[in-house]
Amino acid sequence: MDDDKPTGDLTLRTMAMPADTNASGDIFGGWVLSQMDLAGGISAGQRAEGRVVTIAVDKMKFIRPVHVGDVLCVYAQVVHVGNSSMEIKLESWALRQRYGHREKVTEAIFTMVAVDDDGKPRPVPKRD
Repeated sequence: MDDDKPTGDLTLRTMAMPADTNASGDIFGGWVLSQMDLAGGISAGQRAEGRVVTIAVDKMKFIRPVHVGDVLCVYAQVVHVGNSSMEIKLESWALRQRYGHREKVTEAIFTMVAVDDDGKPRPVPKRD
């Protein structure tokens, strides 16, 4: 995965706040993971044209910490579509102190499944 510039579509931007820190002042990894899950759900939901659920997170890599005041930018790319499942490549990049240098902070592959109103897997619509 390229560390010079993000891959995928900018899907989510949010600012890291003091309430999201651990005792060392770094943003909790779980907070970053949840932002990635939101972005993955948005991307997968658009591709599936409906409701999706997360079933797996693979190759989660925390590269650098996120700090209070950083803007977390999550980029998403659908890399594989099966019958009902999709693999979404997610990268999180931090804009340091809202305006500064951009650094990749996390990356992962999320597997999402399209579901119907009853929560049962349903086919992802085919595309030409």
